[in-house]
Amino acid sequence: MTTRREFFRLAGAVAASGAGATLVNRAALAAVPEIVSMDKAETAPPLVPPDGRPYNPVVTLNGWTLPWRMKNGAKEFHLVAEPVVREIAPGMKAHLWGYNGQSPGPTIEVVEGDRVRLYVTNRLPEHTTIHWHGQRLPNGMDGVGGLTQPQIKPGETYVYEFVASRPGTFMYHPHADEMVQMAMGMMGFWVTHPKGRHPLIEAVDRDFCFLLNAYDIDPGSYTPSVNTMTEFNLWTWNSRAFPGIDSLNVRLNDRVRIRIGNLTMTNHPIHLHGHEFSVTGTDGGPVPKSARWPEVTTDIAVGQMRQIEFRADAPGDWTFHCHKSHHTMNPMGHGVPTMIGVDQRGLADRIARLVPDYMSMGSSGMAEMSEMQMPLPENTLPMMMGDGPFGPIEMGGMFSVVKVRADQKPGDYADPGWYAQPPGTRAQAVEAPPAPAMQKPAASGSGDIEVTVRKPAQHRH
Repeated sequence: MTTRREFFRLAGAVAASGAGATLVNRAALAAVPEIVSMDKAETAPPLVPPDGRPYNPVVTLNGWTLPWRMKNGAKEFHLVAEPVVREIAPGMKAHLWGYNGQSPGPTIEVVEGDRVRLYVTNRLPEHTTIHWHGQRLPNGMDGVGGLTQPQIKPGETYVYEFVASRPGTFMYHPHADEMVQMAMGMMGFWVTHPKGRHPLIEAVDRDFCFLLNAYDIDPGSYTPSVNTMTEFNLWTWNSRAFPGIDSLNVRLNDRVRIRIGNLTMTNHPIHLHGHEFSVTGTDGGPVPKSARWPEVTTDIAVGQMRQIEFRADAPGDWTFHCHKSHHTMNPMGHGVPTMIGVDQRGLADRIARLVPDYMSMGSSGMAEMSEMQMPLPENTLPMMMGDGPFGPIEMGGMFSVVKVRADQKPGDYADPGWYAQPPGTRAQAVEAPPAPAMQKPAASGSGDIEVTVRKPAQHRH
């Protein structure tokens, strides 16, 4: 039987030699950190480090940071890969795979130079691994099943150990049956803080992070279609769709950092209203100051991380979203024909005789869908939802609000409510004569259209 002291000595020797992620035997399991789990979808407050090197913690949007314990000079974490139930937004839940009760899994926060020991227990119905995306580490800790380590079979626990050698924004995800496991929501965020003052990493007052992910879940069902390649119907931040995505609440003149990782199957142009920002880092590290420029939108490609920073110097409720319009809507938009300009009144009357609850829609646009309380199939979301201080916001998917307030206290992440705009600073209706009705272009001649048809020449042999 291996003693705890012998186990840690062996684990350290394995990590130092780069021999790879190691199966934890039954004797050693007694020394594994306890499992910490979370089943709530609200944004958790930052986890102030109880020990180890100090750092300014991040806030994971609709997520949380995984606690650790110090053992033999290393920060020890315990991740459990398992089926989870995630509320996408009020009214819809999804059966996903994730870590420690949620998808995405908890954020891991360490400091540059920390020795990190990560136990991974597999409670999935198939094998898995974890790849530490963007990390510099021994080859055998890279987490690619079949190439750098054996697969972690159901019921097994493996241990990974390496030094977090450079600060930055990273993530973790499987490299085993990747098409299925990532489509089911297996991913998580990783932040390595600098160990001291860094010439390219400035101190900030607020530091947020989240992952972009997407699912194809048919209305009335609960499990994603893992074979979907492009036609996703739920575009989410940390597996949440608006209005289930929490707002980012900051104090006026705070310096704000937002870290974003993309594990969907397409790019996302992320756009912030009311402010300019700079891209200050990627998963490759901090961006040299000479290479930065002001932006209001940055495109994040598949598998990339982007770290943006700005001074929150404009009070208000500022929209923050993906600028692909179909990514700010929910599943009911697929398969709806465009009926703009089509007079459906007579047709609607005839259909209503056969289908009493039938209603026509879309003749003048789709905004009316956010105002109607239509019956929906079980476990799905309307295409547009969410209410603001002036009515329906008419959004879904990858959409949230950055709330900048002068009276938000330092370290307070509570939602301050809607912004009270000073008098005279809001667009408003004016007294004006009614707009004239649209006129059709005048027809020329008799109105007949002459069409000349030419048959293709026949081939001669």
